[in-house]
Amino acid sequence: MSGPEHILRVRRLYKLIFRMHRALPPELRIMGDNYARDEFKRHKKCNPEESKIFLNEWTDYAITLAKQMKPLQQAKKKAIGSYLNPQLLDHMTEDQLIQLYELHRAATDSDDKGQEQK
Repeated sequence: MSGPEHILRVRRLYKLIFRMHRALPPELRIMGDNYARDEFKRHKKCNPEESKIFLNEWTDYAITLAKQMKPLQQAKKKAIGSYLNPQLLDHMTEDQLIQLYELHRAATDSDDKGQEQK
């Protein structure tokens, strides 16, 4: 699964995600860019089954973000992201749960700082 076609698909998705992050608020862009960069590096040599799941999830993320970045959607909701299905937690490794918690903590810390400045 690491043929030239697969590599091209991964690169396109990677670049697309970073282009879409440009529309995010600065704090979220930095966090999103760092997270995406780390995840793509971490999965560089994963097996074909993990690779398929990884690419599907990141493609879904890109599609969701594209929908939320449309000006009309932003004007209506003023919200970015979506809630995680709690059933997915049962399928995560301990490392993934720790990483998810750290991401949550970083996101809520930046929200708290933004609220204090207003």
